[in-house]
Amino acid sequence: MFTERLEFPTALTFLVSPHKRHSTATHQLNPFSTVLFQAIFSYLQQRKSSQNMESQIDFFEWLEPDVALKILTCLDDAADLVRASSVSRYWQNIVVSNGLSKKLCMRTFPQLATITRVVEPSHDNSRETERDHRVYASLSRAFTTFPLANCIANPVSASSSDRYPAESIINTMVPMNSFLRRGSYWSSRGSDDPETPETLVYNLTASFCVITEINLHPFQDLYDPGFPVYSSGFVRFRMGHPKSWRELNYDFIEAQECADDKFIWTYTSPVYPVAQENLLQRFKLPEPVVCIGGYLQIELLGRVQKACDDKYYICVAHVQAMGRKLSPAFSVEFSEPPNDVSLKYDAKEFGSLLSTGGSVSRAKPSLRIAKKSGVLG
Repeated sequence: MFTERLEFPTALTFLVSPHKRHSTATHQLNPFSTVLFQAIFSYLQQRKSSQNMESQIDFFEWLEPDVALKILTCLDDAADLVRASSVSRYWQNIVVSNGLSKKLCMRTFPQLATITRVVEPSHDNSRETERDHRVYASLSRAFTTFPLANCIANPVSASSSDRYPAESIINTMVPMNSFLRRGSYWSSRGSDDPETPETLVYNLTASFCVITEINLHPFQDLYDPGFPVYSSGFVRFRMGHPKSWRELNYDFIEAQECADDKFIWTYTSPVYPVAQENLLQRFKLPEPVVCIGGYLQIELLGRVQKACDDKYYICVAHVQAMGRKLSPAFSVEFSEPPNDVSLKYDAKEFGSLLSTGGSVSRAKPSLRIAKKSGVLG
């Protein structure tokens, strides 16, 4: 907010992108800057002719509420919205009372529309609008500042496995093509039809993550003539949550059963072509996606390589889901029934994660899985 004798140039520095404030080039202003400067110029003109103007004033109040709201609604960066609300109590009231932080979050991440309730234990008695502003402003910051990492924790199921457990989906957790001279990969069953799809389902490291890209490494068989790569022709990704959390207390991998119908997929990606090459291929999503529920499906479409038995196979050496784990600062809870989704915010954990760069000391999930499966002994 403004205080006595605050200089205009200082107050307006937030309008210029931080990395351009000290540039010798012409400043590129945020979209609402032109309107603001026009309003401020008008204010200065009137101030010249006024003899009774006090120095203590929040000059943003010279903008009508509907005009200020239109200006603030033009912002498409949560950091700009926070900065704008911090320099003026008048603007802060507009941001909070109109739920602009929440609306911007929803506009950027449509998946958040499934959240029906926000819980903040440390502020149980605060007004709903104030609570939502704190939570969604902090969430917007977490989307960009929490560390980027592989968010896959455990495999859940494969639509088929050729030789279980030697060619289990568990092998895809290990980031290497082979280990101790043994192939480390998942293989589908053979099919006469090259259009037969396959799916792999994984549990993510938290029920609340933002995923930016998914990486896939097709397997190359160095023992077959020609060293064939058993990639799929295309790939598509889905994210979502279980229909019933109770139904997941079952080992689909051991039973060699597909769990695809146990989930509600709330996001489906475009279809990406897969190169028939022995390398980690990166598939960047069009926009970062908030996964509410913590489950990922990789759908492998089309087969391109036959084995010596004249059947088509798909084999995957390794998968990654790169993104930001939002817990323990944020978590989601599902109720059965009704299908309410609660977003829980822990301000203390949020502050702690920011101060430590979001790092959490623990063993890598992929190594734990590999040890459990016997790949690492």
